[in-house]
Amino acid sequence: MTVQTYLPNTDSQSQPSLVQLTPVALEHVREQLARQSSAIGLRLGVKSSGCSGWKYDISLAESVNDGDIAVQIDDVTVYIDSASIEFVKGTQIDFVREGLNRTFRFNNPNIESECGCGESFSIKSL
Repeated sequence: MTVQTYLPNTDSQSQPSLVQLTPVALEHVREQLARQSSAIGLRLGVKSSGCSGWKYDISLAESVNDGDIAVQIDDVTVYIDSASIEFVKGTQIDFVREGLNRTFRFNNPNIESECGCGESFSIKSL
């Protein structure tokens, strides 16, 4: 098993972050990790789905998969499968509360269009 670790450079102009978590999202992930002792970080990927082509796949990571890229954000590690990197690089992940709903919101610079319900997206040509 191999994992490539990416430590964001503090000089964002020399190398932008692969992904970012807002302070609210970071705190939410910390709370979830504290509740599940077997979790080692956050897993982020995409999978084929919906009318626009792709859907985010986000969960707590319990192990490192072969080919994962680990992004360290403060004390939280985000594991991204290598097949999803081109879809999510540069994405800012937020955690929002709207009424009774709580959800992750993705600000992804690679998105070309989203479906009407916001469930899936298509990306600019790679």
